[in-house]
Amino acid sequence: KFAMVAPDVQIDDGKGTILISSEEGETEANNHRKLSDFGIRNGTRLQADDFLQDYTLLINVLHSEDLEKDVEFEVVGDTPEKVGPKPSEPTSKNITNGSDDGAQPSTSTGQ
Repeated sequence: KFAMVAPDVQIDDGKGTILISSEEGETEANNHRKLSDFGIRNGTRLQADDFLQDYTLLINVLHSEDLEKDVEFEVVGDTPEKVGPKPSEPTSKNITNGSDDGAQPSTSTGQ
């Protein structure tokens, strides 16, 4: 629903409880658990980050009894139509000893 490629999702409560990790195998034990098992209820906020796309969402969980039959959840609000991987950084940067002060090598041809 959110067009994420490799999301990390955590409860936005200051504790950093990770529900979904982009690291393979790190949170597989959570796959069959319910949100209520993590203390998530009406009003809880989740933070979803997709580092591959430089894309972050804050998700407000709201309980509803008015969903259509066989509908488990509904996304309300602005959702991205299409988000792709962020463009790669240009490789022409010269960084020496961790410094990126913008200094460029000399191009003079004189003696």
